[in-house]
Amino acid sequence: MPLDIVTLTPGDGQTFPVVGSRVTFHYVGTYPNGVQFDSSRDRHLALTDWVGVGKFLKGIDEGLLRMSVGEKARLTMTPDLAFGARGNMPAVLPNATVVFEIELLGVERG
Repeated sequence: MPLDIVTLTPGDGQTFPVVGSRVTFHYVGTYPNGVQFDSSRDRHLALTDWVGVGKFLKGIDEGLLRMSVGEKARLTMTPDLAFGARGNMPAVLPNATVVFEIELLGVERG
């Protein structure tokens, strides 16, 4: 099933990551009913790592590669793009559809 992406705030429309770019972003992970299971914002610590190389959930990789710096988007992911049949217990149940609100803060190309 395809990734569902809804842009909440447009980015600069020019600075997009490519596979292997180092990206910095905030995220809030919820179930579709709005119950939160994780948040970088709550920890006041944005996540920084390489995109498109298996460091993130498949759906987050796909979403980040379509976003430009400054963009906020809501990514809805079926289990095959998220935590799959194993889940991420105890926070995420097996076979769960999840929603991530992502804000792309920065991109560094290698």
